[in-house]
Amino acid sequence: MPDEPRRAADTRLVFALMGFAALAAWPLASGSFGLDLVTKTMIYAIVALSLELLVGHTGLVCFGQAAFFGLAAYATVRLSPADAPASLWWLLPAAMAVAAAYALFMGALSLRTRGVYFIMVTLAFAQMAYYVVHDTPLGGGSDGIYLNFKPVLGVGAKAWLDLDQPLTLYYAVLACLGASFVFLALLARAPFGRALAGIRINEQRMRAAGFSTYPYKLAAFVISGAIAGLAGFLFAVKDGYVNPELLSWHFSGAVLIMVILGGIGHLRGAVLGAFAFALLQELFKSDAIFGALAKHWLLGLGATIIASVALLPRGLIGAGALFTRRLWRRVGGQ
Repeated sequence: MPDEPRRAADTRLVFALMGFAALAAWPLASGSFGLDLVTKTMIYAIVALSLELLVGHTGLVCFGQAAFFGLAAYATVRLSPADAPASLWWLLPAAMAVAAAYALFMGALSLRTRGVYFIMVTLAFAQMAYYVVHDTPLGGGSDGIYLNFKPVLGVGAKAWLDLDQPLTLYYAVLACLGASFVFLALLARAPFGRALAGIRINEQRMRAAGFSTYPYKLAAFVISGAIAGLAGFLFAVKDGYVNPELLSWHFSGAVLIMVILGGIGHLRGAVLGAFAFALLQELFKSDAIFGALAKHWLLGLGATIIASVALLPRGLIGAGALFTRRLWRRVGGQ
C-alpha cells in the first residue's frame, strides 16, 4: 500500500481531473440555461481562487476582491471600441493590468496594517472604487454601461476565437479556470509559495529568519488582483453589461463565503465552494421547490451556510478528505 501522503495526493489529482472532465463534458448534457449557469459559476470560481491565495495561502482576509473584479470588468467595456470588436491580444492583458494596478495601490497602503484594521482598510478601498463608478460618468452611474462588441482572438480580419458564441465562451472560461488553478498550484509549491505559507503560520518568525515579508505579501496581493481581474474580464464579456454592484462589498463577502464553504487552505475548496454557493442560490430561488418562500431565498441560504460552517469546520474539502480516508481504510482492510 502506498503511504498516506502519496495516497492522498493521488486521490486529489484524480478528483481534480474528474472535475475538469465533467465540466468539459457538461455542454453535451445541458441546455442554454445550464450552460450559462456553469459559465457564470466558473467565473466566480476564478475569483474564489484569487481570494484563496490571500486568505488560505497568505493569511490575509481581504474585503477588496470585488474592486479588482469590477474594475477589470469596467476596463473591458471602457477600453473596447464602440464600432468594432476589440482584440483579445491586448484587451485581456489591459483589463488584468488595471486590476493589478489597483491591487498594487491598495496593497501598498493596506498591508501596513494588520488584523481587523487590514480588513477594514481593504473594505474602504473597495468602497472608494464602488462610489467612483457609481457617482461619476466614468461608470455610467447606477445604470451601468454596455459592451457593444465582444472581443475576438485573431489576426487581421480572420477571427480564431469569437466569444460571442456561448459554447466558445464556455470553453474559454473553462480554460481560464484550469490555467488559474494550475498556476496557483505551481505557485504554492514554489519557494515563493513556501514563503507565503511561512508568513501565514508565523510572520514574526519569518522576519527573524531574515525574510522581508512585506514584498512577498504585496506580490501575492497583486497576483490575486490580476486573477480577479481575469474573472472580471470574462464576466463583462459574458453579460455584455457591467454595473456598480460588481464592486459592492456584498460580492466580496459572497466570495469569502465561497472560500470558507469549500475549505480554507485548499484550491480545490475554492472551486468547490463556488459551485456549492451557486447551486444553493439556485435551489433556494426555485419556486417549484419552495413556492412562496423562494422570495425569501436569502434566509434559506444563510441558514444553510451557518449550518455548514458549524457542522463542517474544515469545509466541504475537509468532509471529502475524511470520507476518502475511511474509504481507503476499508479497501485496505485496516
